[in-house]
Amino acid sequence: MTDNSRATPGQGPNEAGSGGGGDRSPRPRKRRRRGSRPASSATGLAGAPGGDNAGDHASGGSGNDTSQSARSGRRRRGRGKRSQQGQQPQQPQKSQKSQKSQSGGDNSSRKRPSGRSRGAGRGRNQRQNTTQYRQNQRYPQHSDSTIETRDETSAGGLVVSGMAEAVGPGGQVDLSEIYVALIGRLDRRGRLLWSMPKGHVENGEHQWATAEREVWEETGIKGEAFEELGVIDYWFVSEGVRIHKTVHHNLLRFVDGILNDEDPEVTEVTWVPMSELIEHLAYADERKLARIAYDRMPDLARKEADAGRATPR
Repeated sequence: MTDNSRATPGQGPNEAGSGGGGDRSPRPRKRRRRGSRPASSATGLAGAPGGDNAGDHASGGSGNDTSQSARSGRRRRGRGKRSQQGQQPQQPQKSQKSQKSQSGGDNSSRKRPSGRSRGAGRGRNQRQNTTQYRQNQRYPQHSDSTIETRDETSAGGLVVSGMAEAVGPGGQVDLSEIYVALIGRLDRRGRLLWSMPKGHVENGEHQWATAEREVWEETGIKGEAFEELGVIDYWFVSEGVRIHKTVHHNLLRFVDGILNDEDPEVTEVTWVPMSELIEHLAYADERKLARIAYDRMPDLARKEADAGRATPR
């Protein structure tokens, strides 16, 4: 009995076994992977007449071998595609003209030749003028001709008590035994701020006379000015007027009086030891003057003791 299951030369794998009346039921259709070639095309190429695989079938290859080779081919092709997907796509080579243009664009990091640089001239001036215009629109600046400006002068100082009595044996000075008078005012937040008494200088009045008068009005103490301490000045605006204020500070020797806060502008009055004066003052410029007074006080106390000026009690 002749075996017709083998394929004859020139016969495809689908035609094998057709002469013997074998089972021609269709094989179950397999699901094709995405991106792979269909099985029919792979099978047709494998069994095409005159192909390289035709001789293999003639030498004894079967239909199962063909389907297995097709599946293995699909697997190999699938691996190749996956490997190609993992690799980065190669960029096409650029022409010499594009490379020159690209290299010319990167010259911004290189040092430019001496001469007129990029952005100089009209463009830069235009940007500066635009920025200045925006600032003026956002924060309008008024000239001195539109705002009234006024100068004011004030005078005041520290009333010192107990200088001669603070000098001990050997000329040692105990600054905790020397007291000065301070005034306290409440600010807008309700805080009590300590400062030196001072006030406006009247026309034709000497600043020492102003200091003595203002100290008496604000503290109730009568003092005698004997030493200039320093001058501070600052600007502020009051009722639309810019005021440049200059304040002369002096040291006053205690003469007589009792502390009182009858002045409506003063909240509280107190005696403070010279050793604690700097930390009590609220304003930085007055703290600088207090440091000067602290450094001068030992010599001034010795002079008072040598002159025999005792502090009245």
